[in-house]
Amino acid sequence: MRLFSILFVFLIVALAGCNSIPARTPLADRPAGTLIPTAATTPVPPAQPTAATTPVPPGQPTAATTPVPPGQPTSIPPTPDAAPSAPVATAPPAPQPAGAWPPTIALQHIADGFDRPLHITHAGDGSGRLFVVEKVGRIRIVRDGQVLPEPFLDITDRVGSRANEQGLLSVAFHPRYRENGWLFVNYTDNDGDTVVSRFEATGDRADPVSEQVVLTIGQPFSNHNGGLIVFGPDGMLYIGMGDGGSAGDPLGAGQDRSTLLGKILRINVEDLPYTIPPDNPWADGVDGRQENWVIGVRNPWRFSFDRATGDLFIADVGQNRLEEVHLLRAGRIAGANLGWNVMEGDECFRRNDCNRDAFDLPIDVYPHSLGCSVTGGHVYRGAAFPALQGVYVFGDFCSGRIWGLRPSGAEWERVELLQSGLQIASFGEDEAGELYVAGYNNGVLYRIVVE
Repeated sequence: MRLFSILFVFLIVALAGCNSIPARTPLADRPAGTLIPTAATTPVPPAQPTAATTPVPPGQPTAATTPVPPGQPTSIPPTPDAAPSAPVATAPPAPQPAGAWPPTIALQHIADGFDRPLHITHAGDGSGRLFVVEKVGRIRIVRDGQVLPEPFLDITDRVGSRANEQGLLSVAFHPRYRENGWLFVNYTDNDGDTVVSRFEATGDRADPVSEQVVLTIGQPFSNHNGGLIVFGPDGMLYIGMGDGGSAGDPLGAGQDRSTLLGKILRINVEDLPYTIPPDNPWADGVDGRQENWVIGVRNPWRFSFDRATGDLFIADVGQNRLEEVHLLRAGRIAGANLGWNVMEGDECFRRNDCNRDAFDLPIDVYPHSLGCSVTGGHVYRGAAFPALQGVYVFGDFCSGRIWGLRPSGAEWERVELLQSGLQIASFGEDEAGELYVAGYNNGVLYRIVVE
C-alpha cells in the first residue's frame, strides 16, 4: 500500500512537472493600481531529527521521486553531479561569525497539526506570536507553543490551491501593524491568478470581509507563482513573482522588463491600491514596468533581508541542474539581473556563449545530486546561539538538507548542518531573530537550536 501511494504521488507530480499543456491561454498582467510615481512613505510529531556532525549524504533524491510543494517548481529529472559547483566570489564579505564551525544543530518541536505549512513569520508588534500560513487558505497563530483553536484568517473560499504551486503563499505585516492592524497576503485565486490583498485585524482575528485588492497578476500556467511578500527595511512591499510557469521560461518573462513575471516587485502600499516609489529603476515606465525592482528570476522561493545589514538574499529554484542563492548588497539592489533564462545558476542555460558579466551571479549553487528545489531562509541574528551569528540558513525541499552559508575569504562557504528528513517549504524568524522551519509533509513547526 505504501509503494502504491508513493507511485501515485510520483505520477501526479510528474504530470504536473511536465508542463506540456498550459493551464490556459497566457493572460496579460492585470495590475490594479496607479502607476503614477509618488514619494515613498514606508497529529503527533514524528521522531525528532537529529544533527549530523559529519555530513554523509544519503541516496540522492530527484525531482522525479520526491513530491513537489506548492510554490516550488517541478524540476526536470536531474543529472547527478560529482560535486557542487564552486562558490562564486563576491565582495566584500561580512566578518565571519564567532563560535565553533560548523555548529551542531537540532530541531526543537514547537507545535504541530498544520495543514501543509508554507510560511512562518511574526507581526513585529511585541506580542511574541508566530503566524503559520497553510496552503489551503488559513493563517494560524502560535502563542507560547500552543496553536490557537481559531484561525487568524480563513479565506479558503477565495483561494485556489488545487495545483502543487498554488494556494495561500505568504503573509506580511505592515511595519506599523500595532497601530493600523494591516496585513497583506499573497494567494492564487480560483482562476489561478496571483492576488496581493490587504486585510485588517484586531487581536487574534483578521476580518476576511475587510479585503482590499492591491494587485492582480495573470498567471499563464499553474506553476512558478513565486508568492512571497515582505516589507523591506525601507517600508516598501516586495513581491516575488515566478516566470509564469511551464519549463524553460517559454514566455521569455525573466528578461522581459515589460512584464511583472520573473521579477521581484517593489511598491508603496501606504495608499491603496498602491503607488510607485520614485527610486524604482524603471519608475518612469519607459524601459520597463514601474513595479519591477529585480529581474531575471525563475521562481524565487523565499527571499529575505538581513535585519542587521539590509542585504537581500534570494533563493531561486533551478531548472535542469542547479539551485542557486544570490546576495544583493543593500544600496546596490535596484535593477539587478539574476540571469534567468540566459543562465541557470552560474552556467549558461541553453547556449555556451552567454555573457556572464551581464548578470548578478549567485554566491552559491548546488547540483541536483544534493536536492531539487531550494528553499530560502534567513541570516541568523538572534542572541541564543552565537555559533550561528551572521550565517545564512537555508535548505532543500526534496532532500531535506539544511545548510549554513557564510563568507570565507573572498568566497562563500556552504556547510551541511542537518539531514532533517523533512520536506522543507519554509523557514521563518520570530521578533528576536530566532529561526524556525516547518515540515510540509508532517505539519510540524520546529525551532532551530544549537546543541
